Amino acid sequence: MKKLLSLLLTLILYTTTQAQILDPVKWSFSSKKVNDKEADLLITAKIEPGWHVYSQFIEEGGPIPTSIKFKPSSDFAVSGKVSETPKAVSAFDKNFDMQIAWHATQVVFKQRIKLNKPKTTVSGTLEFMVCDDKRCLPPAEVEFSIPVDLGSAAPVTETVASQVTESTAAAGAGIDTTTSLPAPVIPGDSFKTVTDSASLSVKSMAASGSEGGSLWGIFIAGFIGGLAAFFMPCIYPMIPLTVSFFTKKAGSRAKGIESAVVYGLSIIVIYVALGLIITLIFGASALNEAASSAIFNLLFFAMLIIFAVSFLGAFEITLPSSLVNKMDEKSNRGGFIGLFFMAFTLALVSFSCTGPIIGTLLVDAVSKGSYLGPATGMLGFSAALAIPFTLFAIFPSWLKEMPKSGGWLNTVKVSLGFLELALAFKFLSNVDLAYHWGVFDRDVFLVIWIIIFAVWGFYLLGKIRLSHDSEIAFLSLPRLFFSMLVLGFTLYMVPGLWGAPLKAISAWLPPQPTQDFDLYTNQASPAGAKPATAKKYANLFHAPHNLDAFYDYEEGLAYAKQVNKPVLIDFTGWSCVNCRKMEASVWSDKEVLRLLKDEYVLISLYVDDKTELAEAEKYTSAFSNKKIKTVGNKWNDFQATKFGTNSQPYYVIVDHNGQSLVPPQAFNLDINNYIEFLNSGKQVFSRP
Repeated sequence: MKKLLSLLLTLILYTTTQAQILDPVKWSFSSKKVNDKEADLLITAKIEPGWHVYSQFIEEGGPIPTSIKFKPSSDFAVSGKVSETPKAVSAFDKNFDMQIAWHATQVVFKQRIKLNKPKTTVSGTLEFMVCDDKRCLPPAEVEFSIPVDLGSAAPVTETVASQVTESTAAAGAGIDTTTSLPAPVIPGDSFKTVTDSASLSVKSMAASGSEGGSLWGIFIAGFIGGLAAFFMPCIYPMIPLTVSFFTKKAGSRAKGIESAVVYGLSIIVIYVALGLIITLIFGASALNEAASSAIFNLLFFAMLIIFAVSFLGAFEITLPSSLVNKMDEKSNRGGFIGLFFMAFTLALVSFSCTGPIIGTLLVDAVSKGSYLGPATGMLGFSAALAIPFTLFAIFPSWLKEMPKSGGWLNTVKVSLGFLELALAFKFLSNVDLAYHWGVFDRDVFLVIWIIIFAVWGFYLLGKIRLSHDSEIAFLSLPRLFFSMLVLGFTLYMVPGLWGAPLKAISAWLPPQPTQDFDLYTNQASPAGAKPATAKKYANLFHAPHNLDAFYDYEEGLAYAKQVNKPVLIDFTGWSCVNCRKMEASVWSDKEVLRLLKDEYVLISLYVDDKTELAEAEKYTSAFSNKKIKTVGNKWNDFQATKFGTNSQPYYVIVDHNGQSLVPPQAFNLDINNYIEFLNSGKQVFSRP
């Protein structure tokens, strides 16, 4: 009976682990006649939801870019470089300190060729890497042959290639050191690779993410913007007047509440309609392209400077008075129509205060590539404006508790001006990175921000007065606390001038390598450097946070047996974004570091290591029947064969015989969960 149960459990485990082999990309190859001498080779990737394939245009030091190599032939000659459609989505990734670009859903790579004969076959290899927001698969290689026939009017299509069956991502594809064919970096075309996901979409890694999560983020940002607008001089003083109008003109409390609800809903309809109109006129893709262009970023920098100067009191931005008067006249018609135009009048009159906030929110929304982004952002913004009017109409006694209008409203406006000013330089930094000006590097950017926030802090303390400010008789507690917060943030940034990582705002800053004066990085151990004492174990090296780790599985097990410690196998990759995220966010925790240093032997197996194996060590995988030629192939095959998965990061705790002690872990930024994982493995290992 025990043997039968054991057999059943083994079968269940085998079935489960086999289901973990991932195959998120399907490739197809075709050709299309252009004229009597030319044809286009089309290489299409269809990508499962949530996954993304990296662009060709990624600099060295980042994830593996897609590369295509055509086998030379006298039958044809390539014309130009390989293009990719649509343009890649781009973001700055703080884990690699560089801009990276990727494609989701589908991408078509196109290469034009000139033929010397009307019919031929073009062969070659394709290398690519695929990730989602929690894991990456090792680089994989696909061999292809594309028939080309200039006598055929219809496209000539070749068989679809699966990542698992053709490129064997599950068991370690043969990864050759091939030369990619990226187009040269041209600022006008490549600015897409310098868009700022961190500043507006707050992406900490290159991942497509979920549409729902993105829309919620846009809504929350809009709601916060609406709350800020609520306390502006153009809106806040109107609340008592508007609510009083509802309650007196309605004749009854119930009617007044009804009017306030209609008024609030009208505000929401107006602003949401604005978001929908912008999307319908331009389209989500066009807006996303605009938000990713150098020209747009320069224009937006100029706009934010103008808005900031306006908020600081130099002038006011207003709409034509004729338009405002026309809407005001229509608001006197009464009924629901009158209330709607009354809300419209509010939107127009308050534009000098809300315009900069709305503009920022709309750019935030469209930069995330969501079709419903602008409308969702405006829904959050308008809800934050509409709710107070409705609540004060339902509970008019609350009006007595409201702070009276005064100079503090101008302080709110000026404070938003300082924020707009700081944000403006982020967009200028984007252009600087794209054109390689080298002017707004990390320390220069920090100097600008430190000055802006320091001046803002002294302004809140009353040490600096602007033209529209009233004299401060005393410092209120809210103003004091806000000044402390701003000045505290200013002091937090100061060590960054000497290279401190400033993790809280690193996604907003230019990359660390642009730092001219960097004491922090220069003192850190170089990645992969071997300690001088590591003589017996040739594959012992310094992992992140100065941890000692082994490249080689057998050597690591032997050392673990010698020191009588359990083993943590870290299936990782040099180009694995999520691996770097785990190392930066989880391994950096003091307790996690203590456990890794004192209680475990760490073995890091890099599945994308292209070091060629010695001829005697090369073999054919029993799992995939593919030739294992590199160190990365070997560890990839080992992971798939022994643990039934092919994604990274992947963490397995084993004993000295390589047997798993506790269920493995994948990408999870919950530090407590990781500590519990390490502690549980240690406890099982210690049992007699």
